[in-house]
Amino acid sequence: MTAMIMHSPQQSLDDFSLQPLHRHWQPHALAAALAVALHAGVLALLVAGWSAEPPAAEQPAVLRTQLVMLPPAPQAPEPAPAVVEPVPTPAPPVPVLAAPVEPVKPAVDPQLQARKLEQAALARKRVEDKKREQLAEPQRERQENQQRSREAEQQRLAQEQAQQQQRAEQARLAAERARQQAAAQAAADSRQYLPLSKEAPDYPQRALDKHIEGDCTVEYSVNPQGKVENPKVLDGCHPLFIRPSLAAANTFRYQPRIVDGQAVAVPAVRNTFHYRIK
Repeated sequence: MTAMIMHSPQQSLDDFSLQPLHRHWQPHALAAALAVALHAGVLALLVAGWSAEPPAAEQPAVLRTQLVMLPPAPQAPEPAPAVVEPVPTPAPPVPVLAAPVEPVKPAVDPQLQARKLEQAALARKRVEDKKREQLAEPQRERQENQQRSREAEQQRLAQEQAQQQQRAEQARLAAERARQQAAAQAAADSRQYLPLSKEAPDYPQRALDKHIEGDCTVEYSVNPQGKVENPKVLDGCHPLFIRPSLAAANTFRYQPRIVDGQAVAVPAVRNTFHYRIK
């Protein structure tokens, strides 16, 4: 409406300028004065800073509808027939089995699945290790028992060996003492019955031909006259050395043994002949 007011006076002025003033001046004098006054007011408002505000937009009207379902009208009951026939019993409805609905599986996190698989593998490994340990326990016990048995047997053998060595040492010491005693006795006896003559036996020719060497010990008694009696060969003498050893022993002569001023016999005198090829 403001635009119309602003443009309508300009159009009226143009119309007045086109037509002769003397024809419109009287009937339109009041309108011209009013237009001038309106223009002056608008100009004053513009100078004062007034600005025309646009009219507020009207909200469009909204028509809302709602569907209402009305119940059907009741019908009049029909007259019952004269003859009532038996109504067949309807067959029961066949139940329809619905297909099982598979539950929707949630999305699986790959890292979580990998951790679960790793934990399951570790648990399975621990179970297998435990089973192996249970199976290996009897075998380990048997091995330990065998090891203890071997150690006990080795200890027993070592003790027996030590005892044998101890007995052998004792026997050696006893033999050494006996030999020393015999040597001492022989030395004592030799001081009393000294050999006066001893001839070496002849080396058997057959032993020389066969390069046979050896020792032969002869035991005999020395009578009060210093002669050899009852010579005999001890075990370990080679048969080829028996005869010459006995023959040589019969030629020995000793100084008689004197006990309390009288000559006595000396039994069990031994002499060893050494047969060596030089």
